[in-house]
Amino acid sequence: MDELLHDDHTPRASAAALWSLLEQLGPDEIEARQAATELDILTMGITFTVYSDGENIDRAWPFDVVPRIIDGDEWTQVEAGLAQRLRAVNMFIDDIYNEQRIVADGVFPAELLEDSVNFRPECVGAKPKFGVWAHISGSDLVRDDDGTFYVLEDNLRVPSGVSYVIENRAVTKRAFPELFGQNRIRPVDTYTDELNKLLTSLAPDGVDDPTLAVLTPGIFNSAYFEHSFLAQRMGAELVEGSDLVVGDDDCVYMHTVEGRERVHVIYRRIDDLFIDPDAFRPDSLLGAAGLMRAWKAGNVGIANAPGAGVADDKCVYAWMPDIIRYYLDEEPKIANVPTYRCMYEDEREYVLAHLDELVTKPANESGGYGITIGSRATEDELTACAEAILADPRNWVAQPIINLSTVPTLIDGELQPRHVDLRPFILTGASSYVTAGGLTRVALQEGSLIVNSSQGGGSKDTWIVDTGGRPPSARSSQSQSQSQSQSQSQSSNGGEA
Repeated sequence: MDELLHDDHTPRASAAALWSLLEQLGPDEIEARQAATELDILTMGITFTVYSDGENIDRAWPFDVVPRIIDGDEWTQVEAGLAQRLRAVNMFIDDIYNEQRIVADGVFPAELLEDSVNFRPECVGAKPKFGVWAHISGSDLVRDDDGTFYVLEDNLRVPSGVSYVIENRAVTKRAFPELFGQNRIRPVDTYTDELNKLLTSLAPDGVDDPTLAVLTPGIFNSAYFEHSFLAQRMGAELVEGSDLVVGDDDCVYMHTVEGRERVHVIYRRIDDLFIDPDAFRPDSLLGAAGLMRAWKAGNVGIANAPGAGVADDKCVYAWMPDIIRYYLDEEPKIANVPTYRCMYEDEREYVLAHLDELVTKPANESGGYGITIGSRATEDELTACAEAILADPRNWVAQPIINLSTVPTLIDGELQPRHVDLRPFILTGASSYVTAGGLTRVALQEGSLIVNSSQGGGSKDTWIVDTGGRPPSARSSQSQSQSQSQSQSQSSNGGEA
């Protein structure tokens, strides 16, 4: 399925203005605008880091000037499905670290929890504000040939990429200014305001003007551009672990030239095991000793909460439809990709017999690493995959190969179809917020399904275009009003998410 064009190569309604302009401009002018965006990216210092052979290689962000377009009415349904999913995810995490009702009721297997590398015993009994653990999440979506969106995986630990959503929009506005007057395109630059509001709401009770901090591993981290970008846009402090200290009062303080200043909320961009050497890895130099103690005492808010990654597991993912039904008594509004769980003998036997027809994935890898696409693998690769599954069945899942949708992409001066996925970002606290679209990643190699920038992929701006009904400004106002009403209602009954 091509998302811009019908089978007869006529544009879909939401893409009509874009396609008309592209035809008017012609290949030379489109390529000139592509070059202008690449210069913008270099000038603005929009980069990402690739780790290769022990070296940190800083590269300009790979970007394709032709935007991806999704109809507004379709996106409204996706938004509802993502918000529903994250409500259930957070109820699941909260239950897992407390009563474990879902295990006792036989809906979720105890052995899966026992073998989880992301379950943190140190978090048992914790009760974060609003009952929310995964405040910032990035769910990877794919669209099949029939146009259906599926959730491919949930990223709940330290999901990255939202800064590129905002920067992609900035450079695209300069590339196609005429289209922003002709189309009702939902904005994305409100994200940092929403993130600021979310983090502020996590401050300890009674704190009216909290100090927010973004905790980064430092300049050599692949997502450091994003850490500094978000801190600057929110007016938050950008800190490393050595900048923080936990006092005898179990409060967190930041070293400044004027002395210690209390920090009330931390947006941490460091994995669980490195945030507190007292609680986790004693050799960690990235976090601050006592941070878990301060968090459990309620003296600092941490997003995402330690332990949220227990649900960021491709095996747990397979239970998400059941998790939604169990906690919400609702049917999922957005579907999972069918998933085979190699921990079960019958499903494992099917996977091993059909490796050449499936995508096999390790449960806790990210960035596209460890994945075997059966139809493109060699016999040796399939054999190695089978051996890995047999050695550790709990660590593997398999899914049918989805023929990802395509979007016209500028390749060697011509528009050619390339496969894409999408990572929208969902904020969850007293209320929910979903980005209008998200980070579209594109496989720049012909026929490739690997979209990760670290493996040669690129990105596009994502336009959610309203083709009918009320204008975007009215839609945004109503959404904001509903959010405020929901927040006030939840505050009055104890802030349950």
